[in-house]
Amino acid sequence: MNSFTGRQKEIIDMSIKIIAEKGIQQLTIKNISKSIGISEPAIYRHFKRKMDILLAILSHFKKNRQIIAEKITSREMSSIMQIESLFIDHFKQFSANPALAAVIFSEEIFQNDKRLSEQVSLIMQLNQKMILNIIKAGQQSHEIRNDISEKQLSIIIMGALRLIVSKWRLSNFSFDLETEGIGLWESLKKLIEFN
Repeated sequence: MNSFTGRQKEIIDMSIKIIAEKGIQQLTIKNISKSIGISEPAIYRHFKRKMDILLAILSHFKKNRQIIAEKITSREMSSIMQIESLFIDHFKQFSANPALAAVIFSEEIFQNDKRLSEQVSLIMQLNQKMILNIIKAGQQSHEIRNDISEKQLSIIIMGALRLIVSKWRLSNFSFDLETEGIGLWESLKKLIEFN
């Protein structure tokens, strides 16, 4: 689903809000309808089931990531700066919308629905491919070390991002994700820069 109606956007936004405030377990059609002030059947006219709402949240996130990635990679900046921009932007997006982290990094949600697991896998593949391409260009221009494969470097970068976001989420958002993310990036940059 690439474009959403006004009501679907309202349902998606409310679902994200419920997840952020009450946890993923409280995301029910009943809770969504009560929060919006419409009947449960009205929700079902827009989404057949809760999993479709979660898919819509993931689709919305993926579309936003693609737009941001296109903006960053189209700018005239070094490969290191492009990776930094993508890396830091993830932290900004999750800080502004903590429920996204709960949805995207909650593997237990996806185990029972192949469509959800495929969508999360696709988002991860797109992110890794984007990083891979930037790393490859950076290695060719001698900005990024080439004694480690671009695949391994992308795993290190994406794994570090995932770990810190998961730690933040599991600590009930007890630290400033952007600040910690910037510190983590500075360390990663020292590891990947060409010497």
